Amino acid sequence: MLRFLGLRLGRSLLTLVLVVTFAFVVLRLSGDPALLIMSADAPPEAVAAFRRAWGLDDPLWVQYVRYFGAIFHGDLGNSMRDGRGALELVGERIPATLALTVPALLIKLCLGIPAGIYAALHRNSLADRAVMLLAVAGFTVPSFVLGLLLVLLFAVQLGWLPSGGQESWRHAILPVITLGLGGAAVLARFTRSAMLEVLGQPYMRTALAKGVPWRVAVRGHALPNAAIPTVTIVGFMIGSLLAGAVVVESVFSWPGVGRLLVVAVANRDLAVVQAILLLVAATMITANLVVDLLYGVLDPRLRNGARGAA
Repeated sequence: MLRFLGLRLGRSLLTLVLVVTFAFVVLRLSGDPALLIMSADAPPEAVAAFRRAWGLDDPLWVQYVRYFGAIFHGDLGNSMRDGRGALELVGERIPATLALTVPALLIKLCLGIPAGIYAALHRNSLADRAVMLLAVAGFTVPSFVLGLLLVLLFAVQLGWLPSGGQESWRHAILPVITLGLGGAAVLARFTRSAMLEVLGQPYMRTALAKGVPWRVAVRGHALPNAAIPTVTIVGFMIGSLLAGAVVVESVFSWPGVGRLLVVAVANRDLAVVQAILLLVAATMITANLVVDLLYGVLDPRLRNGARGAA
């Protein structure tokens, strides 16, 4: 088990380093932040002084080594816009993003998993077709389109809910529904597929042939085995809590991490963008690591396979 954990942890750390390196290089090759932050008519001396003050005139490898050294000391840099710490700016926005994504995650779990299980247990029925039709619609409609449709209906036409902002809990209803419905559709499709695959396995037919009641066979064999692939999707959704609301926050003018990322990218605010990407990558990698460990608990063959491969 320790070797299994060590392999997953080493892979996660390597992935985090690669993500940070990729983001660092791409951001610095995508444009000069000094030309965006300073006015167009700024004198060359001022632009050069700005680059020198922020270390942008150093070779790329020097900036890279300095950035990684600062990360290990807990320093993610300062915003080029207002001089505040990037981690402080991101930390202020995290509660707003979680206020959307956590309720949306609950909607995904409470709607998607039961709907997928019910559709699989009633395969080819009218209910199954209805669930899959709604799932395909929710899966294919982009979140910004769904958000705009909800705004048009509930905010513009009916006037029941506000169209944007964060003044009260009512402002969170439409963005939460927008995030939750799309994820529930994805989860319903994957849960149904996982259940159908398990229901067709020989051990299910054997259990039923031995006289095991259908409900007992489903609870004792189908649900635990179908949970293994479903955990992957749930883990991905948990890992994307901070990054999954970028579009929705922009549509509903919600002051979260996603909206901050859009503004920081437009302004080439390197430290803020890197801090958000590092935080998102760490969250997703941690979620995937937890999923790998749950795999080892749910299916001991994976642990044995890792031990045998070593």
